[in-house]
Amino acid sequence: MNFYFEAAKVLDRLDSKQGSIKSILSSLPEDNRSRTAALVIETLKYKAALTDVIHVSKLLTEEKKITSLNLALVLVHDLLLSRGIQAGDGPVKQAVMRHKTRLRSELQRIKIKRGAKSDQELANNGDERAMQIPRYARVNTCLWDMEDAVRHYQQSGFNLSSPFSSEKSLASDDHIPNLLLFHPRRQFHDDICYATGKIILQDKASCFPATVLAPPAEDSSVVIDATAAPGNKTSHLSALMGNKGKLYAFERDRKRYRTLKSMLSKAGCKNVEAVNVDFLTVDPTNPKYARATHILLDPSCSGSGIVNRLDHLLETENDEVGVPEDRLNKLATFQLMMIRHAMKFPAVRKIVYSTCSIHAIENEQVVSQALKTEEAVRSRFKLAPREQVLPTWHRRGYPECMENTDEAESLIRCSPGEDATNGFFVSCFIKTEITHSQEEVETNRKRIITSPGPEKRKKRRKGRTSGVNA
Repeated sequence: MNFYFEAAKVLDRLDSKQGSIKSILSSLPEDNRSRTAALVIETLKYKAALTDVIHVSKLLTEEKKITSLNLALVLVHDLLLSRGIQAGDGPVKQAVMRHKTRLRSELQRIKIKRGAKSDQELANNGDERAMQIPRYARVNTCLWDMEDAVRHYQQSGFNLSSPFSSEKSLASDDHIPNLLLFHPRRQFHDDICYATGKIILQDKASCFPATVLAPPAEDSSVVIDATAAPGNKTSHLSALMGNKGKLYAFERDRKRYRTLKSMLSKAGCKNVEAVNVDFLTVDPTNPKYARATHILLDPSCSGSGIVNRLDHLLETENDEVGVPEDRLNKLATFQLMMIRHAMKFPAVRKIVYSTCSIHAIENEQVVSQALKTEEAVRSRFKLAPREQVLPTWHRRGYPECMENTDEAESLIRCSPGEDATNGFFVSCFIKTEITHSQEEVETNRKRIITSPGPEKRKKRRKGRTSGVNA
């Protein structure tokens, strides 16, 4: 019964707006997290119908052992819509069971009233864009391969077809190797492959950064993931490296660091060293990290591109509220700082910067500013050409937001609701050879002179701030 009390407490926290569904569920003890999460999410889907059933049946007024609506919701959900209440025959369960017949008849009455032919038609399916995005599951090649994964799911009753054709459909992605597509309603809390780390639930767009960085699968490789938790992109990098070389995964937050360590262990990432340190405090000349040739930057952002599969279930959630401009400016300043710091590592040849934001101020404008910094000019960084940045992906950067409009072709954008992914942005900086023409050298020199970095501009304006330089 403690399981139901725990689920009810999660619903209480959501009612009091203590966080998003995802953040609150992630704070639960790991040993029972998946089971509690499944019950909470399914209860929220049917909350409207279940609340009506509970009120009409007078469960709360007649049974004092049922101390809250949220406790009643999780218990009645399992009684009516699952495999029954999974608890011993104690007083709380008995209180619900005394109303079993009335509860079932009220559920049937609501189905007739709403024209629902099945229980599933009473569910709140929420954001329509979420139903246009398949459930993506990346095959973790640290533990097995794509062929074995497809065979496993076919033996489990899945058919190779469009992920939208049925809830037992399965497909492979056209752009990202080792990425499987399932029906949008597919759940994985009981999937043994998910539980053992063989598949990792990761949106397609979230797979772009590691794919573009393309770290070499060599014993001598040294790679950095600057903001690693919870570990999806880190584990992807490890798989692309063939578990070879050394991958340093930085995470400054202690709690998120523990989450990172747990995920990497489950995913079998043996070439990763998780480091509980803020990347911005790392000395680029430290012999341990100075040999890094590839750096992945996926820093904090507004998250404005995320199509949340969960938070639409909260009646108070307002998806139309925009991100305050001052917060975007602060984020952009931090993001630019991360790029500049990454460019200071002496051996780095390739830097991928990505966000899950749709705002140009965090994307194209940050990239434009980064190209004009003294770090970029001194170390000869430029944007990688389109042919090195998922050339077959159709949606590119916004030309009107780049000083050199042609450079927009080097950038990747994903649009929620149009590209079957969350909103995302990816850029790739590469270090060029020393053999520049005199004309290029002069152009780069002028970039520094005419477009000072954030610190210089702030000093010149005596405290006035705007845009990414806030």
